[in-house]
Amino acid sequence: MAALSFPNPPLADDVVALRPWRKADIPQRFAGFSDPVCLRFSWPFSEPFTEAHVRGDLEEHERRRLDGREINLAVVDVAARDHVWGGASVYEVDGERSCASVGFWLAAHARGRGIATRTVRLLARWCFDRLELARLQLACAPDNEASRRVAERCGFTREGVLRAHLPFRGGRRDTVVYGLLPGELR
Repeated sequence: MAALSFPNPPLADDVVALRPWRKADIPQRFAGFSDPVCLRFSWPFSEPFTEAHVRGDLEEHERRRLDGREINLAVVDVAARDHVWGGASVYEVDGERSCASVGFWLAAHARGRGIATRTVRLLARWCFDRLELARLQLACAPDNEASRRVAERCGFTREGVLRAHLPFRGGRRDTVVYGLLPGELR
């Protein structure tokens, strides 16, 4: 599969911009993702989250981008692009089936302002227009009400629950799956 190119021009609206991660972002990414809410829903390991994980993730994300499987972007303030609000990704990209998944996380200081909804809308438009996908999926823990609301505000349809879907902190976690088709984005 061909490498995924970063969106050019970068994805942005009048509030949010999505750009490639930079090494200089490591401290903000670590601080933002270290928030208990992020760790509760997005850190599947029993071991503590460290700055070394962030450094390793940046390298792994680039390998996956070059393999055409995933693209990860920093969610930043459009007026101050060095101010990181969170992260977003398009992953599980499957060109043969024309589908992918979208994910996001926000630091505590960025929540409750519509930033996640704007981010998912930007990514979904890009996936349908540039990657020409026929389906986009969003998955989250059943008790992650904020992510479920973002999916619904963007027009995703709840399709079901995958029971014991993911290894998570020494056990298994259920996953709620939402799907979005071209023309359904709100």
